[in-house]
Amino acid sequence: MFRRWLLALIARFGLIGVGFCCCLLLLYLLACKPASNSKKPSLPWPEGTTSKEGYMALLQEREDSHRHYINSLTKQIAELKEALQERTQQLQESLDKAKAKGILPQDAEMNVVLKSWCVFCLLQFFVNEIFACLRVYQLETGLSKHPAERPVRKDRKDELISTVETALHILNGPQQHQEDTRRNCCLWVAGLTRTERTRGSTYELVFKGDSPQDFTQLLLFRPFGPPMKVKSESVNTRSTVINIIIPLSKRMEAFSRFMSNFRYCLNSKVHLTVVYFGKDEVDQVKTVTVRKFRSFTLIQLNEVFSRGRGLEVGVRAWRRRQNVLLFFCDVDIVFTADFLTSCRINAEPGKKVFYPVLFSQYNPAVIYRNSTHSPPLQQQLVISQETGFWRDFGFGMTCQYRSDFINIGGFDRSIKGWGLEDVHLYRKYLHSKLMVIRSPSRGLFHLWHEKSCADELPPDKFKMCMQTKAMNEASHGQLGELYFRREKGPHRNR
Repeated sequence: MFRRWLLALIARFGLIGVGFCCCLLLLYLLACKPASNSKKPSLPWPEGTTSKEGYMALLQEREDSHRHYINSLTKQIAELKEALQERTQQLQESLDKAKAKGILPQDAEMNVVLKSWCVFCLLQFFVNEIFACLRVYQLETGLSKHPAERPVRKDRKDELISTVETALHILNGPQQHQEDTRRNCCLWVAGLTRTERTRGSTYELVFKGDSPQDFTQLLLFRPFGPPMKVKSESVNTRSTVINIIIPLSKRMEAFSRFMSNFRYCLNSKVHLTVVYFGKDEVDQVKTVTVRKFRSFTLIQLNEVFSRGRGLEVGVRAWRRRQNVLLFFCDVDIVFTADFLTSCRINAEPGKKVFYPVLFSQYNPAVIYRNSTHSPPLQQQLVISQETGFWRDFGFGMTCQYRSDFINIGGFDRSIKGWGLEDVHLYRKYLHSKLMVIRSPSRGLFHLWHEKSCADELPPDKFKMCMQTKAMNEASHGQLGELYFRREKGPHRNR
């Protein structure tokens, strides 16, 4: 009896469960039923046209719009070219009138008349060539045979003038100086320019600011057309300290001369590090340094002289926290305060290193052999084919930050004595991600001194030393006059 009742109860619960599951299934089907697709999607083109025809209509409409925009731009470019030609002609007429009235010298190549608030100083332009006043110093044609050239080609002069005018209009525009519209901008030493044949020309111009330590660096790009603004940023060199490192061994007279010329740069924030090899005359070096300069470090090494070793020790001797800007120098170098400013501007940590090309002086005894006495040193620092040559094969003078020097690995410590360590370092930077700025510097001079090549030098170093010695004496023409002076004597007497 009990078993029957239990079976009946189970059957009832089973039927109830089956019915409940059927209800759930029915509800699920009703909820998930797809919507009816009775309406067709609307098309972006009128009815009756096919899909291909609609797309072609849209493309034709877009093409007409672009063609109209291109025609508008072409017309604007033609108008700008006409305005530029008219402006250039007006400028040339103003120059001719100024020359006729005697306001400008007859050999003046260019000047810029500004209608805005800008006072435009001597035009000084700096390139893979330097364009300074009326001279061009360029690496491309070779500095040895062409130490200074005039921009003879009219298109080249017009290019430089238009670039400078564009920069001045940008700096003096209302967007650049909203607060002080009476600010005067003056182009100072030079910017750099590089030309890439597949892209165009890049110009980096440096303008003076309100104080001698404030500058504005303007970057322009000319994609084989009118220059366009890429970047404009303020550069403050007031707080940038330069650590000048000089390796030295004896040569006390040359060091005293260096310190005498060094006093002209004492208004800049500089620190002098002298690494002296040996014990002789070290006390005299310290005395001269203390008398001329206060911020200095003297390191004495009891080792055989090695320029790379001395510079490496000087770099690592810097104990202050800040990342200092380094200038690797020699005792026979004369530099100006303007060069130190270009050093600060053209070197940037993690981005740029500066390798200036210095002007090397010929033997004064040969240059001024027809004079009763040689002029003062400052008057001898003249860039011409008769007074010296651009040392475009030398890489010893360089401005770079301490962090970049350490990260690149420094000098090759296996090199002893004279030469090659600076070339190896230069090649390291060429193969790195840093930009190498290589250009002539009008404020950096190498003074002539007697040079001796030791017999114990390896053949490659001895050959390099002898070539440098021969180039330092005089120009090709001056050496020829000395060699043929016996033939010149009878001709002069006649």
